[in-house]
Amino acid sequence: QVQLVESGGGLVQAGGSLRLSCAASGDTFSLYAMGWFRQAPGKEREFVAAISRGGSTTYYAESVKGRFTISRDNAKNTVYLQMNSLKPEDTAVYYCAADRTTYIFTASKDVRSYDYWGQGTQVTVSA
Repeated sequence: QVQLVESGGGLVQAGGSLRLSCAASGDTFSLYAMGWFRQAPGKEREFVAAISRGGSTTYYAESVKGRFTISRDNAKNTVYLQMNSLKPEDTAVYYCAADRTTYIFTASKDVRSYDYWGQGTQVTVSA
């Protein structure tokens, strides 16, 4: 099974940028579709972005479309989330997740599809 470790969170002012990284180990990374989710205090975990196994297809929540970019480097076993134009409402713990799937060109937006999760990294955006 795959293990996931996120990094790159922190405190940033509104309008700023952060890049999250998620390093995978323990299995063949290219067999997994990858997703980013977030959870704010008192709220359910929600979908942010997802990317297919080879990186050809990406999906975004409407709230982050045009501001966030998901990418992956299968040679480095890492998935990234570039976050620009950050808003206070983006404040949350961000989790990366892995879905071992036979589908090469798609990825799920459903939290229930993902079996493996990182520990999360805190992103705080101040007004």
